[in-house]
Amino acid sequence: MSRPVVDGGAVAVVVVRGGRLPVGSDEAVAEAGGAALLVGDGTARACAALTSAERVWLAEDARTAPGALAAALAPLLADVPVVVLPASPDGRDLAPRLALALDRPLLARAVTVTPGGADVLCREDQALVELAVDGPFVATLVPGVRGALPATPARGPVALVLPGAVAPVADARVREVLEPEPGTADLAEAPRVFGAGAGLGSQASTTRLAAVGASLGASVGGTRVVTDVGWLDHERQIGTTGVVIDPELYVAFGVSGAAQHTGGLGRPRHVVSVNTDPSCPMTELADLGIVADVPAVVEELARRLGVTHD
Repeated sequence: MSRPVVDGGAVAVVVVRGGRLPVGSDEAVAEAGGAALLVGDGTARACAALTSAERVWLAEDARTAPGALAAALAPLLADVPVVVLPASPDGRDLAPRLALALDRPLLARAVTVTPGGADVLCREDQALVELAVDGPFVATLVPGVRGALPATPARGPVALVLPGAVAPVADARVREVLEPEPGTADLAEAPRVFGAGAGLGSQASTTRLAAVGASLGASVGGTRVVTDVGWLDHERQIGTTGVVIDPELYVAFGVSGAAQHTGGLGRPRHVVSVNTDPSCPMTELADLGIVADVPAVVEELARRLGVTHD
């Protein structure tokens, strides 16, 4: 059976569901030097959306249970010294099983991965620890902390066939997959984020924005000013001293665009700014700038969406 031959000794393993890449896929692939193994359902479609890959292996397979998937992947990855997975829900489930199947250590919640180890977050993300490993290892990379530049593929994707089950594997059974509630979802993993800034003017407008966001499937985070005054909890702070995000869509409501905040935005695919100042940094960064009274815009969105007052 063929195995991936990876220059640089690393490969990113990305679990694909329905042709969709999980959050942090491009970053994990970039951290692995552009080498990616996509496994799951709709891998060819997901491959087309992957921008940081130079070499890609596709393993179209319906298995999603982490134990069975790890057992199938282990023979293909036995000669790869460093295996990186995005710290998405599937990545976090698969990584420890894969580390066990490969008989190597797991470095979880890494922000940097090198051939000799990783820098990992610990103590509720308040401390960064440098871990060195003498030999192969598996790591999960926290989404939104590294970024990824587009790469030019060195060749077309290579199709692989995963081996069937050799022996029964004790595994969890998936009964149902539930999407997280926007209000409680991890901001680093949210595909849509509404940013609350000082321009909202009050706790009431911030609460209304959260309700509007929930009706549109968007999570709400805020600037440091907003969390400091208590309009949002501090774990919802976006920025270099808060959460780093990398959503498909970021809509900034009354956000001026200070460097501390924009430094935590990663590379959103689309950015919209709602602000009374057409020349503020956030509006200049945006794909679309709406110059208007921010609380009034939030109220109009709530009215059109049928979001009622609590």
